[in-house]
Amino acid sequence: MSYPRHLTESCGLPVFDFPTPEDAETTRLPAADAVAWRISSDSYDSEESWTEAFARFGTAVDTTRVRAIVVGSWEEAYESGPEEIISALLEARPRLPALRGLFLGDMESEQCEISWITQGDVGPLLDGFPELEEFGVRGGSGLVFPALTHHRLRSLTVETGGMPAEAVRGVAASDLPALEHLDLWLGTSNYGGDAAVTDVAPILDGDRLPRLRHLGLRNSDIQDEIAAAAASAPVVARLETFDLSMGVLTDQGGAALLAGQPLTHLNKLDLHHNYLGAPLRERLQEVLGGAGVTLDLDRGRADEDEYDGRTWRYVAVGE
Repeated sequence: MSYPRHLTESCGLPVFDFPTPEDAETTRLPAADAVAWRISSDSYDSEESWTEAFARFGTAVDTTRVRAIVVGSWEEAYESGPEEIISALLEARPRLPALRGLFLGDMESEQCEISWITQGDVGPLLDGFPELEEFGVRGGSGLVFPALTHHRLRSLTVETGGMPAEAVRGVAASDLPALEHLDLWLGTSNYGGDAAVTDVAPILDGDRLPRLRHLGLRNSDIQDEIAAAAASAPVVARLETFDLSMGVLTDQGGAALLAGQPLTHLNKLDLHHNYLGAPLRERLQEVLGGAGVTLDLDRGRADEDEYDGRTWRYVAVGE
């Protein structure tokens, strides 16, 4: 598993980069509602701030028809949060009546490593845009996700190398009756991922998520504990796809999955980047693959280090 790449689509629309001032005159813009607009400020190549780029976007595009915005890089994201960006988006609400998708922090490692992205409180965005259907955020440093209620949100993605436990608890305590897709990269304690399995318990109970069909609890160094809890979790019986990939999943967690509730109703179980032994991998393939479940057991870059008499295992995305 490589570092997360730039988004290629949002709300079913291809992502289009709003051109820099240097490229604006030679770039033909698509229809406002035909793409998801990625707006970025690259401090290496331009002196234009993100809010200045967004203001220019507002004069070049019919924002009343814009359906999705992807916030790309902003200046000095390793030490400056998105507060001004959030304020600019909230101030533009009357001019964005059709907005249904919003992603905050779409940066690749060359722009800012995932655990160096400085985030902030994303609650005002979700409160301020009650018609949003898709929301995502990348980066866990400084991330605040308060418990909230949102009646229209269908997809929520939080990508981190370390998601603060308080933010995990905020997601778990939120009332999201329309949510169908939830994907949390919990990360590692080395980069601030201090959540415990008890913090995701309300998600596994599923009481506040009656329409959930895809659940990802991944990229975690407590993957075995999550797998053991999921083995008897009520929400799992309602899922179509379940993603426990990218983390430190060993035979202990894999055996718990096999010993728990049946998983043969799933369309797909994603366990890629794992530390499962060959016998258990074969058993999973026999039980689940044989029942028609699409099973991803690719170990990818999963490897182990031996140091000072201990075995060290790693999540797919940390720094």
